[in-house]
Amino acid sequence: MKILVLGSGGREHALCWKLAQSPDVEVFATPGNPGIARVGACIPEAASFLDVAERIGADLTVVGPETPLVNGVVDEFRAKGKLIVGPDRNAARLEGSKVFAKRFFAQSGIPTAGFATAENETEARAAIDRFGFPIVLKADGLAAGKGVVIAQDRADAEAALTQLKGRLVIEEFLRGEEVSFIALCDGRDVIALAPTRDHKAVFDGDKGPNTGGMGAYCDPAILTEAETQHILRTIIYPTVDATNFTGFLYAGLMMTADGPKALEFNVRLGDPETQPLMHRMQSDFAPVLVAAAEGKLATTRIEWSRDPSVCVVLTSGGYPGGYETGKAITGVEAAEAAGAVVFHAGTRIGAAGIESSGGRVLGVTARGRDLREAVRNTYAAVKHVHFDGMHYRNDIGRGGTERYNRNTVGT
Repeated sequence: MKILVLGSGGREHALCWKLAQSPDVEVFATPGNPGIARVGACIPEAASFLDVAERIGADLTVVGPETPLVNGVVDEFRAKGKLIVGPDRNAARLEGSKVFAKRFFAQSGIPTAGFATAENETEARAAIDRFGFPIVLKADGLAAGKGVVIAQDRADAEAALTQLKGRLVIEEFLRGEEVSFIALCDGRDVIALAPTRDHKAVFDGDKGPNTGGMGAYCDPAILTEAETQHILRTIIYPTVDATNFTGFLYAGLMMTADGPKALEFNVRLGDPETQPLMHRMQSDFAPVLVAAAEGKLATTRIEWSRDPSVCVVLTSGGYPGGYETGKAITGVEAAEAAGAVVFHAGTRIGAAGIESSGGRVLGVTARGRDLREAVRNTYAAVKHVHFDGMHYRNDIGRGGTERYNRNTVGT
């Protein structure tokens, strides 16, 4: 079987790494990255993803990033009878427009934060006055995880209005613990993936601007079985039923005192959540993805290691603002010899070997018998890697070692 993965980041490397472990599977990626090239064939970007799939005779295509989904790549493939994992253009609006998503939540009875939409700065200021502080401001369209500002006071809000252009969602600030809840859907049936938690802010202690993700961990203690079933019943299944959703539905949740509330939806796997997910998954993922594409998830299961997994993202200095690329990377082999898997996110081959090519550069991922050991193993591997300006958070997963000691049945 030939499986084509669309994308070039850490999420796509993790998917390809996992799929390469499947017997009788050939892995292809477009455009891919140097890490993916170690486990599959990388194909330069062409005028059309469909052209690439047809040229290599792909039996299944898996979409990594959100932009092709919002642009209708799934509709294009299905019109040609090609198997693909992802939502159609209509369902992809759940990520493509935060205004659309919030209105969908309200119409479908999905628990979420109180909100208002604003077409301009005047309306935004009126909404800010309505909610008070702290308050959350979100850009309507795709923003690579960086279109959200938490304003602590009026000055922060005014600064956000100069940064976030176009339509906005103004939202009440919710208190609780965030959870990344991802479900694989076939339009009717659903498989919940193991719960994860990512860290968006660039600095330790959740300080500084939001990024595309500074790290994540996957731990069975994040949610109880009862919490998982409640989320499926009140958030995931109503969405699938209303939209015939296919592919990966990612609900960014806040576990509040009043129960889980949806902060936002993504319509693909998260990055960096995919890295610890694939690292913890014990099942052969290829037949699960085929079942999702064929509408046959009802009899499919995924088995998980009991050991938590942690991913720490190494970024270019200055990210998510301006940063330099072309920095030589050393120590990847030593990190992997120490027991980690190093997923490539923003790398390329330069004159002297592997070098940085983006803001998020690598994702160092390891497991442990419990979360504390997984954190320790991951950071021990991180210490082997170096490139000029390298930045990472020192507290990925550490809060979870203090907060979670609950029922882990079923995760």
